[in-house]
Amino acid sequence: MAPGKVVTPGAGLDKAPGAPHPALMPHDHSHDHPHSLLPSDPALRVKALESILTAKGLVDPAALGAIIETYQHKVGPQVGARVVARAWADAGFAAALLADADAALAAMGVSGRQGEHVVAVANTPQVHNMVVCTLCSCYPWPLLGIPPGWYKSDAYRARAVREPRAVLADFGVTLPEDQTVRVWDSTAEVRYLVVPMRPEGSAGLDEAALAALVTRDSMIGTGLPRRPGSAP
Repeated sequence: MAPGKVVTPGAGLDKAPGAPHPALMPHDHSHDHPHSLLPSDPALRVKALESILTAKGLVDPAALGAIIETYQHKVGPQVGARVVARAWADAGFAAALLADADAALAAMGVSGRQGEHVVAVANTPQVHNMVVCTLCSCYPWPLLGIPPGWYKSDAYRARAVREPRAVLADFGVTLPEDQTVRVWDSTAEVRYLVVPMRPEGSAGLDEAALAALVTRDSMIGTGLPRRPGSAP
C-alpha cells in the first residue's frame, strides 16, 4: 500500500479560512473587459463562451460534447459507489482494495486521468477518515467525478485540518466522541478513496442495491452512506 499522508487535526495553517489576498480584492479591477458583456446567468455565460470559442475555431463542439458525456455518464460518483459496494459484498476484494487500490481498480476496469495512484482507506468504529487537498483540489476524478465547489474552497481546505469535527457537523455528521477523525491530505501523487462502513440493515442486498446507498460525500468522508429505505 502506498504511504499515506495524514494531517494531524489542529495542525496550523496560517491563512484564515476564506480570507481574500490583500492585493486582490474582489472588485479592484476595471469592468472594461469582455466578460462584462456576457450574460449574468452562469448557464447563459457558458453557452455564450462556447459559441464564441466555436466561432473562432478554438473548440470542437463534438469533442466538447464527448467530454461532457464522459463526465456525466462514464466517470463520477456512481463508479466509486460500485467499488465501495463490491468491497462491502466481497471481503477478498475489500482486502485487495485496501492493500493495492490501483490493482483492484484496474481489475474492475476503472482508470483514467486524475485517478492514478489511489489509496483506499476504510472507516471503522474506531476511525473515521476524511479527505482534503490543502494545496489545491487533487481529487480522484474517475471515481468521484468533478470535485464539488466546497472541496476546492479555502475554508474547507483549512478547516478540515484545524477542526474536522466542526466541518463534519456542518455536513450534518456527528460522530461518537471515541471515534478518531483521521484527515488525509490528497496530492498530485496520491489521491484517496474513503470506504465508508456498511450501513445497518443492508444484509442480503446485492451490489447494485448497495451501490445506491453510497454517496459521493461518504467517499470523501464528509458524509455517511444512506440507510436502506431512506430517500436518495
